[in-house]
Amino acid sequence: MAPTKPAAGDATAADMPLARQFAAYSEWRSGLAASIERFRSWLADNELNDGQTDLRIGQLLDRLREDRLLVAFVAEFSRGKSELINAIFFAGFGDRVLPSSAGRTTMCPSELMYDAARLPAIELLPIETRASSTGVSEYRRFPEEWRVFPLDTSSAEAMREALAHVSEVVRVDPATAERLGFPVADGAGDTFRVGEDGRVEIPRWRHAVINFPHPLLKQGLVILDTPGLNAIGTEPELTLSLLPNAHAVLFVLGADTGVTQSDLAIWRDHLGVAGGNSAGRLVVLNKIDGLWDELKTLAAIDAEIDGQVDSCAQTLGLPASRIFPVSAQKALVAKINGDDALLERSRLPALERALADDLLPARRHIVSDNAEAEFDDLYMRMRGLLESRLGGLREQIAELTELRGKNKGVVEYMMGKVRAEKEEFEAGLQRYYALRSVFSQQTNKLFAHLGLDALRGLTQTTRAAMLEATFSTTLSEAMNNFFRIARDNLDQSKGEIEEIVAMMEAIYRKFAVEHGLKLGAPSAFSLLRYEKEIERLEQWCDANLNTMLQLLTHEKSKLTQKFFEEVAVQVRRAFEHANKDAETWLKAIMAPMETQVREHQIQLKRRLESIKRIHQATDTLENRIGELTHVEDGLVAQIVALEGVGQEIRRRLDGAAGNAFARVAA
Repeated sequence: MAPTKPAAGDATAADMPLARQFAAYSEWRSGLAASIERFRSWLADNELNDGQTDLRIGQLLDRLREDRLLVAFVAEFSRGKSELINAIFFAGFGDRVLPSSAGRTTMCPSELMYDAARLPAIELLPIETRASSTGVSEYRRFPEEWRVFPLDTSSAEAMREALAHVSEVVRVDPATAERLGFPVADGAGDTFRVGEDGRVEIPRWRHAVINFPHPLLKQGLVILDTPGLNAIGTEPELTLSLLPNAHAVLFVLGADTGVTQSDLAIWRDHLGVAGGNSAGRLVVLNKIDGLWDELKTLAAIDAEIDGQVDSCAQTLGLPASRIFPVSAQKALVAKINGDDALLERSRLPALERALADDLLPARRHIVSDNAEAEFDDLYMRMRGLLESRLGGLREQIAELTELRGKNKGVVEYMMGKVRAEKEEFEAGLQRYYALRSVFSQQTNKLFAHLGLDALRGLTQTTRAAMLEATFSTTLSEAMNNFFRIARDNLDQSKGEIEEIVAMMEAIYRKFAVEHGLKLGAPSAFSLLRYEKEIERLEQWCDANLNTMLQLLTHEKSKLTQKFFEEVAVQVRRAFEHANKDAETWLKAIMAPMETQVREHQIQLKRRLESIKRIHQATDTLENRIGELTHVEDGLVAQIVALEGVGQEIRRRLDGAAGNAFARVAA
């Protein structure tokens, strides 16, 4: 490893398709965030910003800046997974970053990432924490539970020594191993078996987080390295959160072994894709250099490799185009030594191209769509506000223009007309205040079903039912009932959301017709993603906990504990996200109405004041018309400037860079 040679590392990274595209993706996000930040400043400079708008822009910027791209590597022991990570991402350091040698090297799930707010270090969660049945995600909130070893990125030896911690093991008695979730057996082929000393070798650490200032990690890449079936089967966060949320999963097999029974178990139970949709899933057939034979022709070797690919594709139910034969070790050597011929023969470039083509465009499309939807809503609100101001101002100018050459009686008539219009609008405001009251009631009804208080009540009821159950069927029914009520709560929440949207549509139309307010259509909100998440968690529960085997072979208290600490906590997380999104939407759907009502009141007040000043001879008619015409010119310029801002951000969303902000500022 040679962290002291960053220039060489950067040069190597720049030649990689994945690194190139990732750098472009990162640059696109940064450029878009910068444009939106300037949009925010422009609104503030033009006194168009308010608390709700600023909050929404801030949330949009946070999502862009904190965007992470999670790539998970999954394999059984000795498939060369760590070497593959080294070859794809870290060859520029001139040596291996992750430990890779014969036998097991990654003993615990490891996340490689970079957080600039923390020092480079490896944080390790002791294996003993498994005894509590508390998930890793919960332990993330308690830094004192983790052992921290600093990473000295200037020293190759120090880096090797620190990262070697992920390979550490401890020997414990069989009872302790079982208690910590490691199945102990006596067979020679079993992963965890009793040795001659009567003890069992298990991983020393439960989870590792490596904060490492690598260029790709700095740009938001997160690499998840998993150590095989045992960790996947015993760590609920892997199966319920990390792997399902990974943007790409690379499943690594051995070219010499093909798909083994344990490989098939991982694929079938944790990685298999439903309905043939293999997006985000790539299978890597590693160690093809083991099939290289100097006594065979290249054509014969390629035919043998292709045969392994076809066999794996048939076993896993994937098209052969999703399976990539590579030699990670030869690719790493080739990149370090600059051997283009060896790199091509390793076939790694094909995998890198597929990963870049599969992963980054899809992610960018999602981020772009979400950002565009949020920006368009903010833009239309600002556009509507400015057009409303312009319309009111032009009406005011037209009224004053009609007074040219008119006597005092006409001025009094016009003043009375505007005063009547103002009184009519204020009378209409009673409907607006009534709407706010109804809106508040409907919001309360929505959170009665969607809110966390309802979920807490459901959790307490389910826990009591499970602990009081005397038969396994009662225990099973309690779990089924938990999901049924959770789904019902989402269904009822959907109904409340539809009522809120219908009410807002009606009031938007009414104020538009009666008072000329430009409100557009209320923004939509869907709970579909949360319904899908609850469905996924229920399917996992039915396959892993709520089965006859589990019900008959586990103590009631243990099964109850596993249900709440592995499954219910994920349901709670889904509802927390749904609540946060619903709160943001409710503020967003009411904000245009509040802004336009306030703006219309101000315009009516100004119109009345202008005519009063003419009537009282405190202002000349021509001077006042001139002042308002100047204000009109300013509003037109603001609308033109806003259009330029919108075009700039849309170009950013489409990937093109522009300089509209510079033109607007000028």
